[in-house]
Amino acid sequence: MLPDARTPAGERLARRLASSHTRRGFLGRLGAAALAAVSGRLAASAVSPDTADARYYGFCGHTYTTHHCPGPYFPPRIDLHGRPLRPKDGHRVDNLGRLVDAEGYVVDESGTRLRGPTGDLLPRAPRTRLCQDWVRERYGLKAQFDGGWYRCCGGTIRKLVDCCAHTRTRINGDAALVGYCYNGRRVFCVLYYQTSTPC
Repeated sequence: MLPDARTPAGERLARRLASSHTRRGFLGRLGAAALAAVSGRLAASAVSPDTADARYYGFCGHTYTTHHCPGPYFPPRIDLHGRPLRPKDGHRVDNLGRLVDAEGYVVDESGTRLRGPTGDLLPRAPRTRLCQDWVRERYGLKAQFDGGWYRCCGGTIRKLVDCCAHTRTRINGDAALVGYCYNGRRVFCVLYYQTSTPC
């Protein structure tokens, strides 16, 4: 087909490229050009394991389809007891995602206790275990940690943890996974614990 003045320049270019190259080669070059157009922090975030496509609920070490357990942050980082931590630095947070000190009081980034609207210091904030307590409170399931596996993430070993319960439906609303839990339990949701062990 001969190009005419009414055909947009982009469409003429696409036709010319498609006619002289295979479809796979053209798509490969197109993808490479698009990736090259993205630079700096945008490129880093596009391939960051902790910002994967939400349809796959992925984060470093976990790229499958089970969604994370309920909590204030994604990805769902926990301490040894299953309570929430801020993913980027492992600081304690309450159920709303606010920083808390070792005694459980809400603090700012410098560790200074925060005051409420009346000027009074805020009381201790709840830090609920994400698997054992939040799942029971929100979904009525008696859940516990069963399965786990390890990956190298951010320079240290990360333990991925399966939160399991006697249920046929996982947090996504579809069929719960079998084979990762014990005594008839199935995977309901997932979380992680970041160790300090280098890898």
